[in-house]
Amino acid sequence: MSSVVINVSESTAPGVRFPLESAHDADIGVNSVKTYKLTTNDFFTLDVQTHSDKTVSAELVLQKTLDREKTPRLEFTVTAVDGGTPARSGTVMIEVNVMDINDNAPVFSKSLYKVSIAEHAPVGTTVIRLQAGDLDEGMNGEIVYSFISRTPPNILEKFDIDAQSGDVKIKGDIDYEENNAFEIRVQATDKGPVTMSGHTKLLVEVLDINDNPPDVTVTSLLSPVVESAGKGTVIALMTVSDPDSGKNGAVRVRLAGSSPFKLQSSFQNYFSLVLDAGLDRENATEYNITVIAEDEGSPSMSRAKVIHVDVADVNDNAPRFPNPVEYAYLRENSQVGSIISTLAASDADIMDNARVTYSLLQSSVNGSPISALLKVNALTGEIESMQSFNYEEIKTFQFKVQATDSGVPPLSSNVTVNVFILDENDNSPAILAPYSELGSVNTENIPYSAEAGYFVAKIRAVDADSGYNALLSYHISEPKGNNLFRIGTSSGEIRTKRRMSDNDLKTHPLVISVGDNGEPSLSATVSVDVVVVESTGDVKTQFRHVPIKEESFSDLNLYLLIAIVCVCVIFLLSLISLIAVKCHRTDGSLGRYSTPMITTHPDGSWSYSKSAQQYDVCFSSDTLKSDVVVFLRHFRLQMRN
Repeated sequence: MSSVVINVSESTAPGVRFPLESAHDADIGVNSVKTYKLTTNDFFTLDVQTHSDKTVSAELVLQKTLDREKTPRLEFTVTAVDGGTPARSGTVMIEVNVMDINDNAPVFSKSLYKVSIAEHAPVGTTVIRLQAGDLDEGMNGEIVYSFISRTPPNILEKFDIDAQSGDVKIKGDIDYEENNAFEIRVQATDKGPVTMSGHTKLLVEVLDINDNPPDVTVTSLLSPVVESAGKGTVIALMTVSDPDSGKNGAVRVRLAGSSPFKLQSSFQNYFSLVLDAGLDRENATEYNITVIAEDEGSPSMSRAKVIHVDVADVNDNAPRFPNPVEYAYLRENSQVGSIISTLAASDADIMDNARVTYSLLQSSVNGSPISALLKVNALTGEIESMQSFNYEEIKTFQFKVQATDSGVPPLSSNVTVNVFILDENDNSPAILAPYSELGSVNTENIPYSAEAGYFVAKIRAVDADSGYNALLSYHISEPKGNNLFRIGTSSGEIRTKRRMSDNDLKTHPLVISVGDNGEPSLSATVSVDVVVVESTGDVKTQFRHVPIKEESFSDLNLYLLIAIVCVCVIFLLSLISLIAVKCHRTDGSLGRYSTPMITTHPDGSWSYSKSAQQYDVCFSSDTLKSDVVVFLRHFRLQMRN
């Protein structure tokens, strides 16, 4: 059902007409709209008119005056009926909104209000809240409160009324000796186009009290007081007075709450505020000392006087770091000027006594003064690097920073800083002897009869980095031929994957790549030519001399070479000593002594012989550790036999 909204003012006179939009019927002639019908209501009737062109229209006619405060809204229906057989109809909902006019004046809940207040009540105290109501709505119902225009000046000086809330508040000092009562006329006015007002009367009774409180006057004050002031120091001198007489003028004085102060009476109505305990500005920077003066009137009156005392700082606190030891982390190869850490010390004092500067305490790291490695910003505590650090040269070091305040005398404290250099993947793997890196010829021989899993060679490499940056993996990066060989990813051992066949090449060039696990990964390569020979007698290890260019011979290569030589020498000496001792014991058991003989062969092997027995020891380019173990087991077995 459709609806039509009509707004009608409550001031509309009876008889006013409100035309309705004609109903539409698609039929013509007798089948078109013939009449309209209205549901029964108390305010409107329906006037239906037939025109010369046979069309029919309808108008609502107001029968009696509307009152929004009683009936704010009306609803009824109008039905259009055609002349066909059977008759057809259509209905529309009529919604009438009654519009308000300002026809009601504000009304107070009482015609007379009575209230009592004490004299000298504080300014701003609410005496009473007056309330009036208005039956109208909108601006017609909004109320503004005010005193009437003929209000005496003494009332306007003492009282004020809030226009919106109706709160009557004290504006000036109320003194019973001046006025013991006030009669105030108040009006409430609405905001309609033509305003309407309501009135009431407010009777304010003033209650007499002991209305002259004591007065406290500070004649001398020492502020600020240094926190090192001694007990008994005079902080303030004060006097108390009361204009009343008798008991109303007799005054007692005391301090409110607890504080490191006390009152001493000099003579009548003269008092001294003195220090009764030590002060500590770090615990309390100021004191608000409340002095209460109370008379003996009935009822008693009192007045509080707040004396503000600041505590001056002395330099009695050294700067403090959050922790006695701090830890800092710096990646190697970081740029000069990198911020390693930022230290912050706090000082409980203030101003110059809390103004902290930072400095490095002299120390040395690997013989170098700490000032050559680092510097500290005296104001911010930022520690900057003076050089780039190499993890392979220095992994951690320690130094101390001192924080000093600007007090007199200055106080200071220290913090220990442990710096850890974090490894970066800045070193490529290095291939160990007897193999050399890519560019040199490395050859290994294997017999044609080698089984699957035959040990060919072992590639060894080291990385000067640490952790994952030094975790190496081995790969055959350029396999050729028919995929005959494999390499242990972690061991570097090259072995055959199957037996030889006649279709296999006689020479297998292999390119071995050794990569670390850093980000990004660094690698080194070595070339090994594996030559297939007919008999096992042709398999031998050739100890190669790796040519080293003088300009590329680094300290790392030198250290590796020295280490390898030392290990080999120590191993040979230990082995010879072991053989000699064993032989000596054997000869002793037989009752005779023989001199053992060690013979070195052209192919790089060597043998030990005594009497008619001879033990061969061969070192090839395969796994050195494996050969030594086999040799020792064979040697022990022969000695037991």
